[in-house]
Amino acid sequence: MSSSPKNTERPILLIRGLLRETRHWGVFADQLKAAFPQREIIAFDIAGNGSRHNEQSATRISDMVDDLYTQLTNEQAQSEQTNRANKENGDVDIIAISMGGMIALEWMQKFPQDVHSAILINASLSNYSPFTKRLKWQQYINILQYFLLSEAKREALIFDMTTHQSPPDIIDNWVNWRQTNPVSASNALRQLYAASRYQYHGNPDSQTLLIGSQNDALVDISCSQVLAKAWQIPLLIHPTAGHDLPSDDPDWLIDKVRQFYQRPP
Repeated sequence: MSSSPKNTERPILLIRGLLRETRHWGVFADQLKAAFPQREIIAFDIAGNGSRHNEQSATRISDMVDDLYTQLTNEQAQSEQTNRANKENGDVDIIAISMGGMIALEWMQKFPQDVHSAILINASLSNYSPFTKRLKWQQYINILQYFLLSEAKREALIFDMTTHQSPPDIIDNWVNWRQTNPVSASNALRQLYAASRYQYHGNPDSQTLLIGSQNDALVDISCSQVLAKAWQIPLLIHPTAGHDLPSDDPDWLIDKVRQFYQRPP
């Protein structure tokens, strides 16, 4: 990272979920950069996804955190000035979706001094919601079919399960990314296993905002609602978007992120 003024403010770390890579943030990442030009936007692939598709995925969320934390530490070490500026009030603000929310929570638990805030989109936890809510029963057949399909059809299936109002041409990009960086069946199972059994105890130490999609066909909105009630923190609900809210309505999400970052201390 450069030591220019652009990189002296706290960076924003984006964390994606199951089977997704950094490119799946799509136009949301570009709009985030435009909305916060003085902040660095950082995104890493977890092992098994995207640029790291040839690596083996971890079977524990904690191991995913350690891996990403090492990547972030190495990147931030390139600029002592950035480190000094960010260490004052937490290294990063995290925006995470789905399994990425579990990674964010574990990150806050393991390295609480390094996270200033977190926005968790369509999050769920096994010790708060039953499996049938965390993965709606209507999708069970689709999940089984996923492992029998070609790479292109797998991506089309994910598109149908996770989006409702995304532009149709997005699927072309998703298919191209899948064909160049395919997620193996074994890595898909390893990630599903890690997400299905992850538990989080206590309340988040960092300032946290929950965002959920009312029309999420994959994860029931009650999973976000029960967390908001248990932790006594805000929950914002999009009335029509699917599970992949950043793809379905990036403008709405950017507005909510801006409001959260402009809140009083």
